[in-house]
Amino acid sequence: MAPVSAVLPVLLLVLAGVLVGGVWSLYRQGAPRGAVVTTALMAVLATVGGVLWLLPGGGQ
Repeated sequence: MAPVSAVLPVLLLVLAGVLVGGVWSLYRQGAPRGAVVTTALMAVLATVGGVLWLLPGGGQ
């Protein structure tokens, strides 16, 4: 079984992808701007977290 430090960044990047899809869906449906911006912010944070975790020393 893979250690948690190897699985977590993958899960964060998967979550980021799902959230990006959610942003696009919300935008296309004409959702309130706050919902779109909040979801986009969560997608950016998940992406940044996943990428930083993959950097050397990130998942100690």
